[in-house]
Amino acid sequence: MPADGALTGNPIIESQKTIGQLKDIFLDEEARRQMDQNKTVYTVRAFLPVEPGTEGGLLFGITAIEPGAINEEYFMTQGHFHEVSNRAEYYWGIKGEGALILMDQERNCHAEFMHPGSLHYIPAHTAHRVANTGHTQLVFGACWPSDAGHNYEEIKKNGFSCRLLNKNGKPQLIKI
Repeated sequence: MPADGALTGNPIIESQKTIGQLKDIFLDEEARRQMDQNKTVYTVRAFLPVEPGTEGGLLFGITAIEPGAINEEYFMTQGHFHEVSNRAEYYWGIKGEGALILMDQERNCHAEFMHPGSLHYIPAHTAHRVANTGHTQLVFGACWPSDAGHNYEEIKKNGFSCRLLNKNGKPQLIKI
């Protein structure tokens, strides 16, 4: 794998999320609507050696989050629980600086700061999202069970109970 985290080979899939696709994810929805709706916030490239949903397999991905913010809130992934909620996952930092935001089923939150070489275990039954707290692209890797699935609906419906905001130039996790 190159130093920038790029994946090559087959079968690699790629998806991007733009400002326009992240409706109701950020605190200031009006400010989000006023931004360029085609601006890419993050890109995911994933290696899927087995069909998603296959028990016993592993999937591998690289996510790149662009630097930026909507007011005080850093650009971030939309976040999810796993559909099969007893599945765990690993993330690791490749390039840049950011924070992994974790929320358990009781809506307790905490953040772990990400940097090149940092390793993060995401326990079962835990929602997770990543924010780019730096001035350059944040790139991180992920490995998860192929039958874990992604439950984005829970986050769309109820959100996270905390937000990572830029307060006086420093990231602070704020409960909402």
